[in-house]
Amino acid sequence: MPYNMSERPKLAYHQRTAANNNDREETPSVIEYEFTGSDHHVPNNATHVRIYSNLTEVEDYAFYRRTRLKEVVLNEGLTVIGSNAFMNCIALQKINIPSTVTKIGYNAFGSCTGLKELVFNEGLLTYIEGGAFRECKSLQSITIPSSVLEIGNNAFNSCRSLRKIVLSDGLKKIGNKAFLCCHSIQSITIPSTVDDFGIDALNECTNLRDVVLSDGIKRIKTGTFGGCTSLTSITVPSTVDDIEIWAFGRCGSLREVVIHNEETQIDDKSFYNCTSLERFKFPGLFNRLKDIIQVGHRDIEAKMDDIHAVEWRGGELIIPRIVSSFGGAAAVVAVDKEKLDKIVQVITYYEIKEATTIFELAMWKSKINQAEGDSADRGACRVEVPGPVKDTILQYLR
Repeated sequence: MPYNMSERPKLAYHQRTAANNNDREETPSVIEYEFTGSDHHVPNNATHVRIYSNLTEVEDYAFYRRTRLKEVVLNEGLTVIGSNAFMNCIALQKINIPSTVTKIGYNAFGSCTGLKELVFNEGLLTYIEGGAFRECKSLQSITIPSSVLEIGNNAFNSCRSLRKIVLSDGLKKIGNKAFLCCHSIQSITIPSTVDDFGIDALNECTNLRDVVLSDGIKRIKTGTFGGCTSLTSITVPSTVDDIEIWAFGRCGSLREVVIHNEETQIDDKSFYNCTSLERFKFPGLFNRLKDIIQVGHRDIEAKMDDIHAVEWRGGELIIPRIVSSFGGAAAVVAVDKEKLDKIVQVITYYEIKEATTIFELAMWKSKINQAEGDSADRGACRVEVPGPVKDTILQYLR
C-alpha cells in the first residue's frame, strides 16, 4: 500500500557513551531504523532494523553491505526476500524467517559471516535460491521446513561451522554444491521425497561420518560425496540405478559399500582413490540365494564356492574390490564386475529353473483337474517345458 513520505519514520538514535574528557562529539552506538521500501535509502551505519508491518517484499540489494547491521526483525506478511538483499551484512547474528515468506532469493544472505542462528518458521516457503546462505561461516544448525521443495545450487556452500542439518519430507531437489565445504557436518539424512540430488552436493564435507539415503533417490551424481574423508560406510538404496563418476571420490576412510540393487550402474571411477575400501555387500542377491537353497537347490552352494574370493555365508554376500592405478599413485577402486555378473548369472539360472518346475506342476495339475475323476492317468497328464526353452535356461551357466 502507498506510504505517505511525511509519515515515514525518522532515524531513532539511542546513544551509549562513555565519559569523554576531551569533550569530543559523541556518536551513537545503536541506530534503529524502520525499513519501508527500496526507495527509502537505508543508512550505512544502521545497526537495528525493523521491516515495516505492511511491506510484502524486501527488494534486491536492499541491505547490501550494511556491515554494521546486527539485528533485523522481519514482519509476518512478508512474502519475498530478494536477491542479495542482506548480502555481506557481516555483523548480522540472527535471522527469523516468517511463516509467510515463500521465496528467499539468490545470495539473499550470502557472506553474512557473523550469522549464527537461522530460524525457518513452518509456513509457505517453497524455494531457497542459489547461494542464499553461501559462506555464512558462523551458522551452526538449520532445520528446513516441510514446505520447501527445492534447495538451490550453492545455497549453503562453505557454511564451515554448520554441524546439524535437518531436511524434512517433502523436499524434492537438492541443488549442485548445496552443502559443499560444510566441514563441520557429521551426519545427514536424505528424505525419501528427494529425487534429484545435485553434483558435488556434499563434496568436501570432511567430518561427515553418517549418511542415510532413503528409498526414492535415483542417482548419486558426480562428486556428490567426493572428499568426505571421514565417511566409513554407505548404504545405497534399491531405488538408485546409477552411481556416477567420482560420486565417492577421495573418500579415504570408506571401507564398506552396501548396494541393495545389483543392477545399479557403477562407473569405473565412482570410488576413485577410496584406498581403504575393502568390500561391496549385496543384501538383495544374498536373499535370493537363500531362497533358492531353502527350496532344495543345495547344489548352488558348490557353484557359488567356485567363484573365487566371494564370501556368501554368515548372512551376507560380499564381493571383493579391484584396484587399478590412475594418474600415477592414485587408485581406482571398483567392484569386481566379472564376479558380480557371474553370481547374478548363477542365481538367475536357479530362479528360472525353479520357476520352470512350478510352471510344469501347475500345468500338470490343470490337466489332472480336467480329466475325469480318480480314474485319470496322472502320468499321462504330465507336461514338460519344451526342450528349446530348457536349452535357453542352461545357457546361463555356459
